[in-house]
Amino acid sequence: MPVNKPNWWLAETGAWIAVNKPFGFSVEKTLGADDTIEDQVLAYLSRQTTMPFVGIVHRLDRVTSGILLLAKKKSALRKLNEQFSQRSVKKMYWAMVEGIPQVPEATLSQWLYKDQKEKKAVVFDEPAENRDACQLHYRVVQHNQTKALLEIELFTGKFHQIRVQMAALGSPIIGDEKYGASHFSYADKGIALHARSLEFVDPQSGAPVVLVANLPAHPVWDFT
Repeated sequence: MPVNKPNWWLAETGAWIAVNKPFGFSVEKTLGADDTIEDQVLAYLSRQTTMPFVGIVHRLDRVTSGILLLAKKKSALRKLNEQFSQRSVKKMYWAMVEGIPQVPEATLSQWLYKDQKEKKAVVFDEPAENRDACQLHYRVVQHNQTKALLEIELFTGKFHQIRVQMAALGSPIIGDEKYGASHFSYADKGIALHARSLEFVDPQSGAPVVLVANLPAHPVWDFT
């Protein structure tokens, strides 16, 4: 009997599964995190096989929605992790931000410091001890007088990187009060940051894979 696919299901092969993660859910099992994406995928795969494997390939913040890739085999996890560590995976995000960036398209190269005590990131223009290089490219897709839709290609996946770099630019992500957003409401445990597309090489076939995840159904994404 076929297993009904949950509403977060996006794509699947024998080696991996991709989901469209809703905001508000943690990716992996941690202390105090209930009903994580890892739990849900494990429950889904348990209806197909007696000994399912779920490998965390990469992560999204709890407040972020969009494409999340998980491995169904240890060999696939190893190969996919290699692609991410070698930065051969293309990761595109959409973000709705407050205000309009003065420069409509640019590459941001900075150094990020993770404040462990405050669980917050800070970016600087100069390198120093305990600062990691971080880089992304953004492009304004559409805007009105109060907000802008950005397409962001993430080159380095550092802690809260998109969130802190957009805030430092003067355009914090809508709903991200941690980094200074205040003009719009979004949703409890969510911000207007969405992992829109992911391009990688299938670990079994070697074929290129392009995945796209629909935006959350929320009016903040509309310009009408």
